Amino acid sequence: MRTKEAWKHELVKVDGLRMHYVTQGEGELVLLLHGFPDSWYVWRSQIPELAKRFRVVAPDLRGYNKTDKPKGVENYRLHLLTGDILGLINALGERKATIIGHDWGGTVAWSLAAFNPEHVERLVILNSPHPNAYAMKTKHSFRQLQKSWYVFFFQILDVPEEVLSRNDYFFLKNMVQLSFIKKEVLKDEDLKVYAEAWSQPGALTAAINYYRANMNPNILFAQKTTTFPKISIPTLVIWGEQDVALSKDLIENAEEFVNAPFSIKYLPNCGHWVHLEEPELVNKYIDEFLKKH
Repeated sequence: MRTKEAWKHELVKVDGLRMHYVTQGEGELVLLLHGFPDSWYVWRSQIPELAKRFRVVAPDLRGYNKTDKPKGVENYRLHLLTGDILGLINALGERKATIIGHDWGGTVAWSLAAFNPEHVERLVILNSPHPNAYAMKTKHSFRQLQKSWYVFFFQILDVPEEVLSRNDYFFLKNMVQLSFIKKEVLKDEDLKVYAEAWSQPGALTAAINYYRANMNPNILFAQKTTTFPKISIPTLVIWGEQDVALSKDLIENAEEFVNAPFSIKYLPNCGHWVHLEEPELVNKYIDEFLKKH
């Protein structure tokens, strides 16, 4: 059940960046970090449930929807995306938060927990491999390279924006729809909300710049990758096994990156958007994890 009236839209300045977020509830801070090509709206099934016990904040990440969109690929490096979330925690008057991330939001969450564990209470990852696992396994997996075709397409200057926005974002809408196993959960009204966010000036380029800044071939196939410190906080991974973009083997043995209580929940009949395809089950797993840790 969606209770849109219950949550509030707010704006906050984070190191000069105007960040939009939706918030509901009171108590310990929980941040929900979306991925590509989403916005805070992708958490619509989690916000009301988590708000029963927590202060929930779901921001539009840098470049997305109603958050500012700095120009230039260099302004979308991972350390800047991570810094935004550290700044957001501080701007909200807190020192720590539980971080829940999906897709690119998961990449930011992995990075935040690895390099700034003192600001992370617990970590929950939804269909987002550890950055080192993605870098190491992709270059040795033809299957994953095939799944990552869009990563290489996004490296082309201007062309992806033109293709994805053509005919009222027909191609992009189709990409999203095809990545759902339970296609009935994505309604026409939802796609209208997505398209409105994509149509914000500069939003599409900003979203694609995440890939240009952090996943170009020079980075993906580099001999050496950034070494992430082991995660030292309790971590839960929830993984939809039918993900069209990310192979299951990217998350296998993920516990080697974590030196703390670790658990993983596989959803065999879900695609990339587990929190939309199986919201009640995902909410249950998150609730059990947060109560335990």
